[in-house]
Amino acid sequence: MSTVAHDTPIHRGVRWGLPLAIGAALAFGMSGAWARGLIDAGWTPGAAVTARIWVAALVLLVPTVLTLRGRWGLLRRNLGVIAAYGLLAVTATQLFYFQAVAVMDVGLALLIEYTAPIAVILWLWIRRGEKPTRRSLVGAGIAFIGLVLMLDIVTGAEVNVAGILWALGAMVGAATYFVLSAKGDTGLPPLALAGSGLLLGAIGLTIAGAVGVLPIAWTTDDIAYRFGSVPWFVPVLAMGVVATAVAYLLGIASTRMLGSRLASFVALAEVVAALLFGWLLLGQLPDLLQALGGALVLAGVVVVKLGEPAPPELVEPTPAASPPLAASPPLAASPPLVPPAPAAEEISRSEGPDR
Repeated sequence: MSTVAHDTPIHRGVRWGLPLAIGAALAFGMSGAWARGLIDAGWTPGAAVTARIWVAALVLLVPTVLTLRGRWGLLRRNLGVIAAYGLLAVTATQLFYFQAVAVMDVGLALLIEYTAPIAVILWLWIRRGEKPTRRSLVGAGIAFIGLVLMLDIVTGAEVNVAGILWALGAMVGAATYFVLSAKGDTGLPPLALAGSGLLLGAIGLTIAGAVGVLPIAWTTDDIAYRFGSVPWFVPVLAMGVVATAVAYLLGIASTRMLGSRLASFVALAEVVAALLFGWLLLGQLPDLLQALGGALVLAGVVVVKLGEPAPPELVEPTPAASPPLAASPPLAASPPLVPPAPAAEEISRSEGPDR
């Protein structure tokens, strides 16, 4: 049987996983620009995020049920994790992000949110005593300098404090997402966690809007963008189907092919996508100093991620050489020489969802 040296499973995974990861980043990155058009037309951020999450939850409902394969006990046992994931890590993050893009540029708001890995490091240091590496501290410092430049603080420009606080709230929610996604003992497939969390988040937002806690207002007027006007359901479907449901599916698939470490680096392309769609749909472009600050923020996050310990390699156990038959003890009395290989489902869920 002939073999091709370069066509290994790893190369095939990168060859197929990389385009999927870039597609997920592009899909996730467009949500803010579509939402800003709705908000400018009279939608509240609460209405925009509620519509987005309901559409995504309904699209992912059938794949979520198929992924669970009747194991409804997993949902009952992990109700707390699903609630935290759906209400805080997903719903609150998107709501705070939409609140931020209502008053500041889309790309800048997402860059602030993307400092979440630094917040995770601080949390692990304070909570668990896991001291960050020197490289992670250097990366955090670079990102902080970039954040100062990006917000035009040094030039004395007017700073939208409310927008920054909303973006920081989104950053805390994203950090919660990373912490919860790293939990490998839930037994929930990544798609089931995402789908059930989105459904719970949609129900929670609807209840909050019904009782008046969350302001909900919308209009059926056409929505204006840089290229022209479109019916209101176009941005709603773009946010819910493409920027959420499809983005999650692509992200989960690419993470399984690339591994969580490489996929997390490719996901940084979401910031570039947000800047691109902010320009295409809204005409938003950062000035030179903000662009330099944004580059430093991304560089700092990359250095922080490089400072993280690499995940353990999954090594397939090899069978030990069999001793002579005469010297073999009874099989029932002999413990296994190597632990059994992990099930494929456990390997996939240990990687966690992309985002």
